[in-house]
Amino acid sequence: MEWLSAENLVAVATALLGIIASGVMVWYERRVPRRKRIGYRVQMDNPIGDDVRSGRVNPRLGLFDEVPGMADATLVLLRIENDGSQGIDRDDYTGPELHGLTAVFTGRTVRAVSVTQPSDTDHIMDHFTVGHGFAYEGNTLRIPRVPLNRGDHFKLLVLLSGGDVGDAIRLVGGLRDGEVHPNRSATPDEKPPLFSRAARLITIALTASVVVLAAIVVAQDDTPPPIGCASGTLTLTGSTAFAPVLREVAHKYERDCGGDPVIEVDTHGSTAGIRELAAAGAQAARDEKGSPPVVALSDGPKPAGLPELRENRVAVSVFALVVNEDVGLRNLSTEDVRRLYRGEIRNWRQLGGPDLQVHLVSRDANSGTRQVFQRRVLGRGEIANSSVDCVHKDDPTAAVIRCELDSTEQVLATVADLPGAIGYSELNLAARAKGLHSLRLDGDPASVDAIEDGTSDYPYREIEYAYTYGRPPADSLASSFLTYLSRGNGQDVIRTHGHLPCWTPEGLTLCAQDDPS
Repeated sequence: MEWLSAENLVAVATALLGIIASGVMVWYERRVPRRKRIGYRVQMDNPIGDDVRSGRVNPRLGLFDEVPGMADATLVLLRIENDGSQGIDRDDYTGPELHGLTAVFTGRTVRAVSVTQPSDTDHIMDHFTVGHGFAYEGNTLRIPRVPLNRGDHFKLLVLLSGGDVGDAIRLVGGLRDGEVHPNRSATPDEKPPLFSRAARLITIALTASVVVLAAIVVAQDDTPPPIGCASGTLTLTGSTAFAPVLREVAHKYERDCGGDPVIEVDTHGSTAGIRELAAAGAQAARDEKGSPPVVALSDGPKPAGLPELRENRVAVSVFALVVNEDVGLRNLSTEDVRRLYRGEIRNWRQLGGPDLQVHLVSRDANSGTRQVFQRRVLGRGEIANSSVDCVHKDDPTAAVIRCELDSTEQVLATVADLPGAIGYSELNLAARAKGLHSLRLDGDPASVDAIEDGTSDYPYREIEYAYTYGRPPADSLASSFLTYLSRGNGQDVIRTHGHLPCWTPEGLTLCAQDDPS
């Protein structure tokens, strides 16, 4: 019978294995929903002093018997490891503090800590400094943002007093696209497997079936299947804050589509991008050429009076107020921020900070980041520009020094180099910059995860819109790229850069809530 062909049999077997594998992977994904993971386990928890549980005094000699406070002391060996499938960078830790993780020893007090690691991972030790947040206080131990390659680990030997052996020990912290979890393995140096034996067997069998099926199909038909790509040229303009996402997605699209499409990223600010698109559309309409091959990204909605521009909601972008490290403050109220940008605060000591003159480092009028800041935080426009170089006051009548720069990168570099400076930026770029730190607003951190989870009312955020002039043809490069960006592989890039895609379940709700229309 024709349906008993080799191709059909392999296809049926692949389908069955696919159903089984899907069930297994759904189960696995529900248990381990993210790929970046830090695991921890207590490899030793022994009494030095009196063993309260057994009701007897442990024999001691030397320092253990001579040093005061050892009667109820315990030694804990805590192993911390990257047991996920991806490496972990410093920027993957999501907490707003300088350090990355916090070890909590319930009922006990940390007295001393020693760090050890395998001989082939000496680079780990460079991060255990006070400057990177390594410290302890009370029952907590602050652990720096240590980069860990897949399989890397380090150990903390902690001397404690008070409490008893077996009291709860927790590791607290967060990872972008990942989790921190306790490991159940009790053996000292055993690495827990990432996949079970059953999962590996299913994966091997499914892969073999797919390879055989693909070989049969290729042998019968040399025509490659379509992948939904479009050819031509396309210009992406607008938001400089969203430019890193656009560059990476454009590169991936060109690579996935064989290099035939040519996508240029040329960003000069949200307002400038909207104007460029409107002008290109008007010229195309006069020439009867339809929708031009231009897409403008904007931090927030377009200005009124441009009905020809069609919007596509792409992501929720989070922005941050940043200050030079010398300022020291970590939180400001919204009212204090408004006083700063009205020129009422001239020195940081007026807000409980150091004796430093305030320098307002702002973006130019074309910036969507600035417009979001004015709309969502200030509730009004910024005061007039008073300085060209951000250092000297060119207008002697101005209340404070305020300058305007052309890009997010320039703002971050200037704030980092100028004591007393404050500015604003897209969150992911701010988190990677050195010499400055972001501010909480009314106690809420600039955190995509907190906003996504509904635990934060942080106001400095906005929808990222992609605008086209009218509706481009379905088979055009503009239409294909927008689908790729907002609903295809571009979503992974959007999330990697610290934004929340609108077409995820959580993103759909947030994009609808924040939409001013």
